[in-house]
Amino acid sequence: MEERWAIAHIFSSFNNTIITITDMTGAETIARASGGMVAKADRDESSPYTAMQMATQLVDKLREREITGLRVKVKAAAGRKSRTTAPGAQAAIRAFARAGLRIGKIEDVTPIPHDGTKRPGGKRGRRV
Repeated sequence: MEERWAIAHIFSSFNNTIITITDMTGAETIARASGGMVAKADRDESSPYTAMQMATQLVDKLREREITGLRVKVKAAAGRKSRTTAPGAQAAIRAFARAGLRIGKIEDVTPIPHDGTKRPGGKRGRRV
């Protein structure tokens, strides 16, 4: 049996986690899930537990398509915000691996500004 691969695009901010699974070209979306589809409370949308639940839901859809391997592209919030991924990304990758999918390559695709916008606060900073 030949292996079938897909790409898991994981956007992980401190407010939400969104997982989109596409084919290898990235053109066709196979399945997707976000924190709001799983969690009832807003504060739980970015939690590791919610990310694990999302991953297990997506694994079922991938098994229907007979996909056995995943390439993972992790993206954090861009702009002036923190460029570190929230804890949901790592939990989702771990859940995919525990479900028996082969993880090929894990890549960080967070856009890095070379000279972005100015911080708010003006010349003398935020006066408290």
